[in-house]
Amino acid sequence: QARMVESGGGSVQAGESLRLSCEISGYSAKLRCLGWFRQGIGQGHDWVAVIYPLGRRTYYADSVQGRFTISQDSETDTLYLEMNSLKQEDTGAYYCAADPSPSCNTYYSEYDVYRYRGQGTQVTVSS
Repeated sequence: QARMVESGGGSVQAGESLRLSCEISGYSAKLRCLGWFRQGIGQGHDWVAVIYPLGRRTYYADSVQGRFTISQDSETDTLYLEMNSLKQEDTGAYYCAADPSPSCNTYYSEYDVYRYRGQGTQVTVSS
């Protein structure tokens, strides 16, 4: 069973930056989708970004395109989310997720379907 541990959350002012990390361990099958999601209070998990490690392709939600960057360090098995020009609406708990299925690209934006998920790290952006 894979273990995923997020870190790097905090409280910042609008316009500032944060970098989230997700340490991944304990998996046996190659991970084919690595994603970030966020959840506001009383809301569901909104997809933020995904990276396909094999081809290094990345995709972003329209709301973060151009401001956030997802990346992976395969040597340390760490997933990152660099967040710049943060806005109040970026506030929420951020979760990393991973899946080994070859077809995970068909459900990359659906948090509940990912096999492995972290516990979340809180990001609060104030004006």
